[in-house]
Amino acid sequence: MAATLGLEPDDLVAVRLSLVVASIGTLASLPFAVVIAFALARGKFWGKTLLDGLVHLPLVMPPVVTGYLLLIAFGRQGIFGKPLLDCCGLSFSFKWTGAALAAGVMGFPLMVRAIRLSIEAVDRRLEQAASTLGAGRIGVFLAVTLPLSLPGVLAGLVLAFAKALGEFGATITFVSNIPGETRTLPAAIYTLTQTPGGDEAAGRLVLVAIALSLAALVASEILARRLSTRISG
Repeated sequence: MAATLGLEPDDLVAVRLSLVVASIGTLASLPFAVVIAFALARGKFWGKTLLDGLVHLPLVMPPVVTGYLLLIAFGRQGIFGKPLLDCCGLSFSFKWTGAALAAGVMGFPLMVRAIRLSIEAVDRRLEQAASTLGAGRIGVFLAVTLPLSLPGVLAGLVLAFAKALGEFGATITFVSNIPGETRTLPAAIYTLTQTPGGDEAAGRLVLVAIALSLAALVASEILARRLSTRISG
């Protein structure tokens, strides 16, 4: 595919980096998404509406605002960034790890929403039956709720991955646009559109971006259907 489209080595680096960043960012946020989705679907507590709003805030805020907040929180002198750097040597600002963090944050609301809807669709009578048989709340979740909501988990995972793959605003605000380090596929396209004579190369990368996003969505639909059929069967 790369040879067919005539991609340059720098373009391939950007594509690979985007796939790595989107994959790690999405997988790292999955456990948090499952916990929060379950809390929103089944929990009754003060501040539930506020939590729901905070989770979906990245969807409605300008991405550069999300990136700026990440810079304040996880920069080298940030509220969380400085302690993580001092104790663990973990740095986010101007690193690919920061790009993964930004990608995970931007895709997080889509993942939570899909998982929450899937959990809400689980028949609560099955959960009550498991509880009657002696299973605790965690046991009921692991044995009944989570397996039955797996199609939604999978759909949310792939949707978040597709969103993370196309993330640009928060990433460039938080970690800049460093070739080979933080220049993901969207940043590479933006760079080429600002470069004289770069429109043709940008067009090739746009085709790659469309192909990757479409493949992720199609794969999500196919896998979710197969998993749903297997569970119902």
